[in-house]
Amino acid sequence: MGRSEYSKKDTGTGSLEASVLSFARRHPQFGQARVAHELALIGQTISPSGVRYIWQKHNLETAYKRLKKLEQLPERANTALTASQLAVLKRGDITRKLAQKSRGARTAGETVAPNERQDQILRAAAELFVKHGYAGTSIRDIAHQVGLLPGSVYHHFPGKEDLFVAIHREGFRQLVIRSEAAIRAEADPWKRLELACAVHIDSAVAGDAIARITAIGLFAIHEDRLQKRLERDRKNYDQQFRKLVADLDLPGTTDRSIFRLALLGALNWTLIWYRPGKTAPKQIARDLMQIFRGST
Repeated sequence: MGRSEYSKKDTGTGSLEASVLSFARRHPQFGQARVAHELALIGQTISPSGVRYIWQKHNLETAYKRLKKLEQLPERANTALTASQLAVLKRGDITRKLAQKSRGARTAGETVAPNERQDQILRAAAELFVKHGYAGTSIRDIAHQVGLLPGSVYHHFPGKEDLFVAIHREGFRQLVIRSEAAIRAEADPWKRLELACAVHIDSAVAGDAIARITAIGLFAIHEDRLQKRLERDRKNYDQQFRKLVADLDLPGTTDRSIFRLALLGALNWTLIWYRPGKTAPKQIARDLMQIFRGST
């Protein structure tokens, strides 16, 4: 290891805590390992986890938070942030706006709870998966989008595959809840199926990234291991349509499995041809029911 380009004068001559906070102020984008290394080179020993503990104590555990704090310092009033620092702030602001959609407004200085952090990572990952595909998205890309280091993403999700599975699980959970709520008060079997179809279409064409990935997830083809991990949640959602189709008064010669799969295929295909501002999801579902009911 070479000598540090920083000195005790740079970091302050006080406690380790003061030195860590000084680095947070002077170099907010340094990760915990980099800070620990630089301090060790000038004779101040602290572990990366020790650095993180001090950051958390002062609500500075992410680069975004450290930069936000830096913006507020009077001595920085006449000093512009670098392009990369501004990019981190922009990504962090976007992430927080996404979180506000489902949890209400929050101030930038609030501590992000673990569950909320996971939700932010899920939403950012889903956006990238929609835009670049599963293979075209890396954990580094996702961390960059949220304003975190890759290691912070791994703290919540062991790998990209686990993150992708978690997105589907959350999406299918939301789909089931919405569908059950839509059909709960309806007794007519065909109307119940129509309402469930409308929810599915609406999720596919007008939902957020998590909903869009999930809505077409029943027929998306992935590598075998990933396919198997998604299978349970797909089957749980598919079971709802099995029950709805089972309740229909269909001719005895009708293969209900083919009927169900053809219907789900038609629902997913709307994502390809649908154009906002034209036919509404509810009307598409109504028209589909007329077609499928007429075919029987």
